[in-house]
Amino acid sequence: MGDFKKLNVWQEAIGLCEEVYLLTQNEDYSKDFDLRNQTRRSSISIPSNIAEGEESGSNKQSIRYFNIAKGSCAELLTQLIIADKIKYINNDVFLRLEESCNKISAMLYNLIKSRSQIENNIKGIK
Repeated sequence: MGDFKKLNVWQEAIGLCEEVYLLTQNEDYSKDFDLRNQTRRSSISIPSNIAEGEESGSNKQSIRYFNIAKGSCAELLTQLIIADKIKYINNDVFLRLEESCNKISAMLYNLIKSRSQIENNIKGIK
């Protein structure tokens, strides 16, 4: 635990968040306030929860926040699927963002697994 900015998963999530903000400025998205705002909020939630988890001070708390970030990743992907289906974004953009969401989700899974093993080892020592 320590500097969240050094986590590759946080860096990836920041990049995704930036892409989502630029994407949601397009004309169709900007008129759909509810979907635009929810898409932005879920994208912000991913790196924010990663940062909070990394700085929380315990593996147990970190795991909790990383799981929230993973859930936000699924939420964002769902909103992007909707945007693709209603033609707010083209399919190539969707596929690139879907790949990014899946990559971040997999990275979070591995981070959660690693921290869970550390937490279990700590419990075994006590």
